[in-house]
Amino acid sequence: MKLLVSLFEKKHNCWSRIIALKIQDFYEVSSPNDPPCVKAVPSNGSIILVCMTLLWSFSLNRSHEGPSMEVGQKNIFSGGTNNAEAFGGSFICHSTVNQINSKGIWFGDDPLTHYLPVFLVQLFLMFIFTHMFYLIIKPLGQPSFVSQVLGGVTLGPSFLGLNTTFADKIDPAIAFRSGKRTYAIGILGYFVPYLFSKVVVYILTRSGSLDHDVSVMLPIVIEVQCITAFPVITRFLSELQILNSEIGRLATSSSLVSEVCYMLNITVTFFMRLSLTKSIVVSIGSFLSTALLAVFVIFVIHPVALWAIQQSPEGKPVQEIYISGVLLTLLLCGLLGEIIGINALIVSFCIGLAIPDGPPLGAALVDKLDCFVSLVFLPMLFLIVGLRTDVYAIQKMKNIAGIELVICAAFCGKILGALLPLLYLRVPIRDAFSLGFILNIKGTVEMAVLIDLKLKKMMNDECFTIMVLTLLFISVFVSLIVKALYDPSKRFLAYKRRTIMHQQSVEQFRILACIHKEDNVLAILNLLSASNSNEASPIDLVVLQLIKLVGRSSSLLVAHVPRKMSAKHPTQTEKIFNSFTKFADAYKEKVTLHYYKGISPYATMHNDVCYLALEKRTTFIIIPFHKQWILGRATDSFVPFQQLNKKVLEKAPCSVGVLIDRGTQKKFWCGYAKESSYQVAMLFFGGADDREALSYARRMLDQPYVHITLFHFTSPTQIVGGTERSKMLDTQILSEFRLKAFQNERVSFKDETILNGRDVITVFEYMDSCHDLVMVGRRHADSKVMSELYKWKHGELGVVGEVLVSYNVGAQTSILVVQQQIKYWGSRDTEESYI
Repeated sequence: MKLLVSLFEKKHNCWSRIIALKIQDFYEVSSPNDPPCVKAVPSNGSIILVCMTLLWSFSLNRSHEGPSMEVGQKNIFSGGTNNAEAFGGSFICHSTVNQINSKGIWFGDDPLTHYLPVFLVQLFLMFIFTHMFYLIIKPLGQPSFVSQVLGGVTLGPSFLGLNTTFADKIDPAIAFRSGKRTYAIGILGYFVPYLFSKVVVYILTRSGSLDHDVSVMLPIVIEVQCITAFPVITRFLSELQILNSEIGRLATSSSLVSEVCYMLNITVTFFMRLSLTKSIVVSIGSFLSTALLAVFVIFVIHPVALWAIQQSPEGKPVQEIYISGVLLTLLLCGLLGEIIGINALIVSFCIGLAIPDGPPLGAALVDKLDCFVSLVFLPMLFLIVGLRTDVYAIQKMKNIAGIELVICAAFCGKILGALLPLLYLRVPIRDAFSLGFILNIKGTVEMAVLIDLKLKKMMNDECFTIMVLTLLFISVFVSLIVKALYDPSKRFLAYKRRTIMHQQSVEQFRILACIHKEDNVLAILNLLSASNSNEASPIDLVVLQLIKLVGRSSSLLVAHVPRKMSAKHPTQTEKIFNSFTKFADAYKEKVTLHYYKGISPYATMHNDVCYLALEKRTTFIIIPFHKQWILGRATDSFVPFQQLNKKVLEKAPCSVGVLIDRGTQKKFWCGYAKESSYQVAMLFFGGADDREALSYARRMLDQPYVHITLFHFTSPTQIVGGTERSKMLDTQILSEFRLKAFQNERVSFKDETILNGRDVITVFEYMDSCHDLVMVGRRHADSKVMSELYKWKHGELGVVGEVLVSYNVGAQTSILVVQQQIKYWGSRDTEESYI
């Protein structure tokens, strides 16, 4: 910690000196001139405290605006006779405004006279020396603090610190996959509001109705308002749970295009001003140094990051050396950027773009850094903004009107920029307006720009307060409007019946199989094998792997493109898709495969499922149950998957089947395997869902090695509620099933007469455990029997499904709970006629 103390004492700033002494007290240093005697290794909380103190020191340095004062003046601190003695020596308090960032060597600025470049140099050297010594002493079994002490000794006065110059200066104490409309929206979404607001500013400036200070601020207002920050957009979409909706994906990709336009605009403007105010040597040098840094990021950092990912086996943690390498590269490039005059924040953003998102490397970085940034740094930023906002600084209504007029012009321009291409493409007007409002959302990036301008005295208090309050109002207003206008689930409405029951016998059987992990594959493959894929009605299978969004900002739904050459160590995705490829090979041309990966948050994962089912005109969705069985015993359930299943059942545009795999299936059952058979039990009580399940069983009748047992439950009283029409449809489909199964030795019938719910459970308990699959409908209309079962168990699987799962009926049996399509466009009667 002597290094940190030296860092604070280096510039002899009075406030920094106080903080330095507080750190010494915290670590129980006996004397400022003696070596520290740390009695205990600091905890993570201590490290966080020191980091927060560093940030506090920087904020004090930036906000300190008092004149330079010699020590001993009475108005520095109240009390005490000699402040110099209290702090152990003479020092000078001086203003440090604009001494954080360097303008760059091309502008005659010494980077090492500014705090951020010096701090980056110090961190860089600490990192290099401590890790170098750690690699040397690690084989000797020495603890890590030894390498840290040795690094400090090397940087201290014993070695490198002997050089006075060294001691004085170094002493340490995505987006574009959506096609042409993305580019059109992104480009128009930036330049239309930019032109609109420029026209308004020109008119206001010519009229001379505004104060001079406000008129000077208007170009800055335009830049802030025209920003469409990708991090802000993705965070807003994630909080509204529409990140992976159609408009959400379009907004994220369009915001990236707009950001590129913004960066190109300010870059061109900067170099034009540079060429007019500086010599040709400075202009060329600044341009070439910036270009070389960009080339280094693109052609060195990015390939090295890809190499590190290839060296990290899937499912295993990323090695610390790769994480350390990324952080070291970040410090080095930030330092280089400050040296040539580029803000370290911009360089850090470019480094983040060069690091591939998602697991393993991107996810590991997010896991280590995101929590502290989200819970400490971001709230601290907004707190600083709030502390700098003074509503009493607003004095003149004409200034408010002028700034608000510019903001309104930019706001309307963004909406118009989004509307024009979407209306041309015949996108619904509500969705087009929703996208326009989303692109106007403001947040962290804009607030950071405002506070930076405020601290650099490029924006006065009045303009700053007006901008902060306006951006806050826009965010609240946009959130309410988008919630009211856009509901992605309304898009998941098919224009016709998409059920197995209504499917023609010569149509393709379109199935969407959802996979979370490799354990889900075998049970789904066995169900598909029993589904009787044939030349008259082949299976069109879409396999969707659902992956949690980790280590990236935007969601993704893309078709999987297999590698040209098989990998020595295939990923989990490749293993899953390879299994389905073998299944398709077994059935030759009777199965068509499509592979997709959906990467999204758990809360909105159902959007990927429903969207793909609608686009592919799917008839039946298969989703795994949220509980997992190992050797016939249920393990803990996974709540996010349970919520996913509920939302899919609620919003799916077709029929859905929840597959409960008991974990006892050992091998893939192929429909052509003569030595084995597939035993199916069909439980029929009545209702639309039972009819859908029986329709699926009827399709299996033509599979030569599938044996079906139909359990038909009857009762002297009403076994399930429903209309007379529903009961007529039950009788009709039962008669057709019996007729088709007539003289079929692989089909058997069992009529079970029951009086109450206890009788149903008794039948379940005495069912043979030889079945491979039990099928049942999810919903059953209310009746006396169902009410009694409901008292025992109820949940997302329906009354009967929950009883089957909870009572462990048939421990060796998988269960398929079927729900028929709930609604479609123009439907009024849930019991549509059976065709």
